[in-house]
Amino acid sequence: MNTINQTIVPDIRLLGFQDFPNYKALFLLLIIIFPIVTVYGNILIIWLVTTNSSLQSPMYFFLTQLSVSDLLVTTSIVPNTLYVICNEGGTMSFSACIIQLYVFSCSEVFEFFLLSVMAYDRYLAICNPLRYISIMNPVLCIKLVIICWLLSFSVELIVIISIVQLQFCGPIVIDHFFCDYVPLVELSCSNTIFIEVENLILCVPCSLTPLIIIVVFYVYIVRAAVKISSTSGSSKVFSTCSSHLTVVFIFYGTLLGIYMSPKKKKSFTVNKISSLLYTVVTPMINPIIYSLRNEDIKKAVKTILVK
Repeated sequence: MNTINQTIVPDIRLLGFQDFPNYKALFLLLIIIFPIVTVYGNILIIWLVTTNSSLQSPMYFFLTQLSVSDLLVTTSIVPNTLYVICNEGGTMSFSACIIQLYVFSCSEVFEFFLLSVMAYDRYLAICNPLRYISIMNPVLCIKLVIICWLLSFSVELIVIISIVQLQFCGPIVIDHFFCDYVPLVELSCSNTIFIEVENLILCVPCSLTPLIIIVVFYVYIVRAAVKISSTSGSSKVFSTCSSHLTVVFIFYGTLLGIYMSPKKKKSFTVNKISSLLYTVVTPMINPIIYSLRNEDIKKAVKTILVK
């Protein structure tokens, strides 16, 4: 078996959805329609927030950053996926594979951090409304977003540096539709114990800690909502948090379903279908959730339609 490092790795072949030859047209349809809705939906939200004075608040500013993250996921995955499906498999260089993995992973890690920041925003708005504007000022909002992006870039850079130092044994074939972390590392003929432990350690601050923060903030939010005497007041509290909670459940649910599943070859098909959820479906669902469940967004859209 020939051993090769990253400097001479040949083009990586992605098998795509060859397990479902009869569903090629369906996958093509999904990969075309969903991303179009994703791009237009997220761009619409960014445009609405930046051009409407009624939407100039921290919550909507963070929502625009969520849209940016979703757009990065879609644009980094979908174009090559279309090529892979159309050709019943496709190739990409090792460098392109690494870039795709880095952009996608940074976007996902950023969303972990951002969702916890959005939970903090809801906590302040509900549990400390009198000081909300003074605490969650524009400068702090920008700082929080910059910190989230820098953390995601830095953490994933550590992982990428470890991956490019691995040695690979040909042929380089990934049974997936994009360069994901797990199938790429499994191709290496190096000892991957270190990078797997490293990845496990990084998962704690990147995914588990934000989840704990979200849970803690929502415990305080629920306690505050329970103390509100009026039914309308309690329902208003939960309505302002329902969109964020829905996104949290979908985001964490799909990722846990993939990365916590057994690493067996028979699960590759399940993993590919599950991966479609968080690379194609979830980025489309996020703007829909916030648009349909948010009166301010709907009013802004109606205003534009009337004009």
